Amino acid sequence: MLLGGMIQGAFAQNWEIKGNVCDARRQEALEFANVVLKTLDSTFVAGTTTDAQGRFLFNKVQKGDYILSVSSLGFQTEHISLIGLSKNTYLGKITLLDDTVSLEGVTISASAQTSRADKKVVFPSDRQVKASGNGMDLLQQMMLPQVQVDLLNSEIKAVGNGVVQLRINGVKVEQSEIKALNPSDIIRIEYHDNPGLRYGNADIVLDYIVRRPDTGGSFGMDMAQGINALWGEHNVRGKINHKNSEWGASYNIGPRDFYGMKRNNEEEFHLANGKTLNRVELGEPSHARLFMHNLNVNYSYQKPDKYMFNATFRYRNNHQPHWDYKGILMNKENPEDKVEMVDLSGSDYQTPALDLYYQQNLKHNQTLVFNVVGTYNQTGSSRFYQESRQGQLLTDINNKVNGDKYSIIGEAVYEKKLANGNRWSSGFYHSHSFSDNSYINEHNYKTHMKQMDSYLYAEFAGKMKRLDYTLGIKVNRSAYSQQGEEMDYEHYTVTPRLTLFYALPGESSIRLKSSIENVSPSLSELSAIDQVIDSLQIQRGNPSLKSYMSYYTELNYEFRKGLLYINAIGAYEYQPDAIMDEKRLEGNKVIQTWDNQKNWQRITAFANFRIGPVKDILQFSLNGGVNHYISNGNAYTHRYTNWWCQADASVTWKKWSLGYMVMTNWNWFKGETMSGGENFQGLQLGYRHKDLMVGMRVFNPFTDNYKQETENWNRYASFHRSNYIKESSKLFVATVAYNFSFGRNYHAAQKKINNADNDSGVMNAGK
Repeated sequence: MLLGGMIQGAFAQNWEIKGNVCDARRQEALEFANVVLKTLDSTFVAGTTTDAQGRFLFNKVQKGDYILSVSSLGFQTEHISLIGLSKNTYLGKITLLDDTVSLEGVTISASAQTSRADKKVVFPSDRQVKASGNGMDLLQQMMLPQVQVDLLNSEIKAVGNGVVQLRINGVKVEQSEIKALNPSDIIRIEYHDNPGLRYGNADIVLDYIVRRPDTGGSFGMDMAQGINALWGEHNVRGKINHKNSEWGASYNIGPRDFYGMKRNNEEEFHLANGKTLNRVELGEPSHARLFMHNLNVNYSYQKPDKYMFNATFRYRNNHQPHWDYKGILMNKENPEDKVEMVDLSGSDYQTPALDLYYQQNLKHNQTLVFNVVGTYNQTGSSRFYQESRQGQLLTDINNKVNGDKYSIIGEAVYEKKLANGNRWSSGFYHSHSFSDNSYINEHNYKTHMKQMDSYLYAEFAGKMKRLDYTLGIKVNRSAYSQQGEEMDYEHYTVTPRLTLFYALPGESSIRLKSSIENVSPSLSELSAIDQVIDSLQIQRGNPSLKSYMSYYTELNYEFRKGLLYINAIGAYEYQPDAIMDEKRLEGNKVIQTWDNQKNWQRITAFANFRIGPVKDILQFSLNGGVNHYISNGNAYTHRYTNWWCQADASVTWKKWSLGYMVMTNWNWFKGETMSGGENFQGLQLGYRHKDLMVGMRVFNPFTDNYKQETENWNRYASFHRSNYIKESSKLFVATVAYNFSFGRNYHAAQKKINNADNDSGVMNAGK
């Protein structure tokens, strides 16, 4: 008997179980999914998590009957029966569906985040959801690195001058639609801080993955109204679903009406006749009024995992009847020499656009996408400027600009997911725009401009052990012509991109990315038109501008352990022949224009430290860094260094939430001009009951001198300007957010690309 048992044990075999786990909707590998092997009576046998390619492996599993459970936060758990296991078993691709059950009551720690070479997948915590009334509030609570939520202007921004794209389930949306999201419907945010070439010029892509109704529909509203000043942000939206169709509409209005706006400005002129004039503008409280209207109407038809058609009509209207400045111009050398000044501006900007999108999912993990966007930009602006002394008119400027711009953007993308998590992507992009502008001042000018940009790209993403890499290349063609001018151009460039991502031990990583981009001049910079600014200055476009290259390298380090998260970045940017501003003298007039200068450089370093949540109550984040700019013009050289910081704190107790934010200015310097950022403070208190969120905000509660500053260091005409809006200090705002939905949930297909044209092509002149 003993010998027989030994012989039987010697011939007993252990088997392997392996497979791959992926997201059913996006067909992407799921990293850190939990895989548990149990007996039929639920006794635990073994457990593991998937790697970056979604792979898992159990070895030394004895013959028997088992159940394999595969789960991941925000997805439905999949159970696989393994009856009579008696050989090595490869389960192939195991797909997990988005969880259609609310996560209410499930506490997710702030470390529920995975990082990849191109993005971070972040799950909101239960505390963060309860403290939020909409999708923008939730983003502020999550305190993602390099992302700023500007509550005063109701905008989501990237640190610095970065471009942010917003999406819901992969489909490009407007900020108003993010505001209308019910936080409890948001499964996760896919935060692309290193977007691939298919995302165009985006620096950051925020993709909200949400549960969406299959039948029935949803309704949402978000209202924020100033109490002691006319400031508002109001949004309503609704969607109706029936089988494979979805109809949706959203409308947003943002009124502003201020009577405490003023401008202080100090200018120093060195004129051709040898005279020097140093004058100071002493601003007086003036009027600013702005109404912003945004309308979206959408229809989509889709069969999950097969194809999707999406049509969106967008209408934008910014009506700004008053943006007025009044004050006194005083000669600094002779304070008794004073001139009365009025600078009154108004504008109306409206843009209807039609966006048509089609996506076809092919066999063998292939995807084909087509996108066409047609846009019409209509612009009308006016500027009335006068200088007078004791009733005698000295300067009288009355400028009017009317512009019409037509553009069409077309794009096609092909993607192929390969074995081991590798991916291939290629595509074609073309934009074609025509602009007709009329400039009415002392003379009437008309311009007809045409601009084209096209590129082909290819990109491959692969992996070698702990190293992820992405290689991409883009061939670009830029062309421009202006009727009546002989300075047309056609320019070809080849621009590569490389990303290396290495996973360090623990929950840390290091990433190096390097790219070369082609930068084309805007139509407004190219317009060869004179616009009078004041009695001494004229602004003029330059049709001889050429596109130039931008070289960018960034090193990113990420560390997570327990309650602590650190993200540190160092970057260098170099732009030879960069288009930058310049001024020159023509008689006793100063001409403001643009030219291809020698080069522009930027060295930047910053870090994000985040702690929490502490006992699921408190979370704190601190961002800070330094920017050093080097502008080497054809006739000037400037250096400028800017230190900045931002701190956020959030406290949640039961249904109450309290948040505070303070931000010092990130300043941008290029050419000879420093454009100042905002010094901002915000305090908000909220109470949430189910889908209703009510609260109170105070903007700049501890300061009464909110301002934005701009400087120019030109040797002929320098200035230091400060713009104030009195109502932006100690502004109290009441907020209400409500979201209601009915019907079942489904798993929407993903829209992978988006295009838009927001450049009117009109050159505006003013101080």
